[in-house]
Amino acid sequence: MSLKRRPPRPPGGPLSTALVLLAVAAAALCGLWLQFGERQDLDTRHTAGGRAPDRIDIDASVQRVDAAGRELVLRVLVTPRGTLAEAGGISPAEDLTLQTSSSVRGDLTFPAHSRIATVDVPVALTGGAVTDYPFDAYGAEMEFGAVQGGESVPVRMTLTNRDALFALAVDTSEIRGAAVFSAEVARSRSVLVFAVFMMVAMWALAVAVLMGGWHLVRRRMGLTWPALGWMAATLFALAAFRNTAPGAPPIGSLLDYLAFFWAETLIAFCVIVVVVRAVRAEGPPPPRGAPPTIG
Repeated sequence: MSLKRRPPRPPGGPLSTALVLLAVAAAALCGLWLQFGERQDLDTRHTAGGRAPDRIDIDASVQRVDAAGRELVLRVLVTPRGTLAEAGGISPAEDLTLQTSSSVRGDLTFPAHSRIATVDVPVALTGGAVTDYPFDAYGAEMEFGAVQGGESVPVRMTLTNRDALFALAVDTSEIRGAAVFSAEVARSRSVLVFAVFMMVAMWALAVAVLMGGWHLVRRRMGLTWPALGWMAATLFALAAFRNTAPGAPPIGSLLDYLAFFWAETLIAFCVIVVVVRAVRAEGPPPPRGAPPTIG
């Protein structure tokens, strides 16, 4: 009696498919959670000052952070309220001056009876170094007070962030009617995640090239051009990959010393060693006119 052999089952099955789908769903949910957290950070409004009926409202938003230039650009919209305003807050009833702290580039003056428009104001950053990318952090101290008609008037100021590459941690206070903000500026969560991914990917590619080179050398496989082409392409691809880092960090950043420089050095070393050993393994070319060897 002959026994019929069952055909081998294909790898995987319903359980493997379910696990893959579950992993994809978990990754997507994790991404949504991270994006929702960043969206909440961008929607957060930091407020300083009271709600006096006659006051100056200042709506300020961080438009851009220039870490290399050590400054951020603050877009400021001023709206007088109560008896300090004309035409529903479009213009001040008397000459209005916003007095700022030393980190803000100059005071702002708005003539009486003139329409108030938004103004972009540079603010100097303190501390930190851009070469600490992606873990660099900076400080910004901002103070806004108002003088109208020669007298100080209360200020209520709101600060928001519109630069998705950076996150703000803000402490607010009020000193003699002026709004004071002490902000810490650091890379956003998405920038940190991508920068760490870049470093891990660089090391993974370098180790992959090292393993491939070790395989070629140990087996004396000679000049294997497809493998050499892949290794050389990885060497140049990493340089282009590094230039995609968010925020365009300068060369010599922490990102380079933790991964990029070492990965490039290791890959270049592997290419050179593989070529030298392959040339030795293939030996010298046969002399001219010699009959071909039949092996």
